[in-house]
Amino acid sequence: MSALFSPLTLRSVTLPNRIVVSPMCQYSAERGEATAWHMIHLGHLALSGAGLLCIEATAVEPDGRITPGDLGLWDDVTEAALVPVLAAIRKHSDIPVAMQLAHAGRKASSHAPWDGGQLIAVSEGGWLPHAPSALPHKAGEESPLALDYPGLNRIRDAFGAATRRAARLGIDAIEIHCAHGYLLHEFLSPIANQRGDEYGGSLDNRMRFPLEIFDIVRAAFPADKPVGVRVSAVDWVDGGLTIDATIAFAQELKKRGCDWIDASSGGVSPLQKIPLEPGYQAPFAKEIRQATGLPTIAVGLISDPEHANRLIEDGDADLVAMARAMLYDPRWPWHAAAQLGASVKAPPQYWRSQPREQKALFGDISFGQR
Repeated sequence: MSALFSPLTLRSVTLPNRIVVSPMCQYSAERGEATAWHMIHLGHLALSGAGLLCIEATAVEPDGRITPGDLGLWDDVTEAALVPVLAAIRKHSDIPVAMQLAHAGRKASSHAPWDGGQLIAVSEGGWLPHAPSALPHKAGEESPLALDYPGLNRIRDAFGAATRRAARLGIDAIEIHCAHGYLLHEFLSPIANQRGDEYGGSLDNRMRFPLEIFDIVRAAFPADKPVGVRVSAVDWVDGGLTIDATIAFAQELKKRGCDWIDASSGGVSPLQKIPLEPGYQAPFAKEIRQATGLPTIAVGLISDPEHANRLIEDGDADLVAMARAMLYDPRWPWHAAAQLGASVKAPPQYWRSQPREQKALFGDISFGQR
């Protein structure tokens, strides 16, 4: 059996293979509510044959959206909007569905990428972002509001409430977004966090709030379902977060019952210098896995099935998450299975698409026609 297509069990959730559809922001919600776009987008990815489908970064409060079009889960209306989307997925696919819970921090109130992605000023209909410290993400931008203790309590409550809503929706797993320069990563990084209280300064202090959020989410989600964390393993900026600091954070998460670390990087500063190449972040997943024993997810320009399989086979990671490659080829798991001599689940409506030379691609199936 190909390592990439071997099963993996996380608490009560068994994934049929090691391919994850990465959470990908669509900037297509209305007031935080899922729309017909989400039905189409998530619906067709649910038929991809991947082992896990993760819903995009979902804001726990309106001010935590990256853009006005971000998906949210903060009230009964945003919760109800996801019900038909998930019902359609469940009717036609048994793929496990995760959700990434997030708060954008100082990167909130931004235009969608296709509209430039820059900060929307309050005078232009935006809102003032919140952050660990009153430091703008980019020179020349208005400074965010430094979170005070009532603000920290508000965000704690928001993560807990969103987690309970996700549980009611039947979500199978939660990933907490502590990466890409958003709020929880901002607390971890000395570039964005220059607080003088117990939430800033030393690494132990900078980890404090993200760890509190993990504890809240873990306590609010069913004990038999997994909770993982996406991290930016390094900031790619001098004086920023290092892999050693991230490993220390992962070790603390492990003590609290974390089920995986999704090892990404960067995002906290426009000064970052990232050496892009296929699998450029995979070494972080390997280092975290070796140091902590936690399951890890490798991400970052991984698009070749042999490469993905080798990462699992060599023990560099336990899962491989696909983003842009999955958008470009939503049947990537089918093609990977065909190349690696494995099989994937497919809806019966598609069984006749199986190539003649790969008769076992969809497993032991049979169908007739009059």
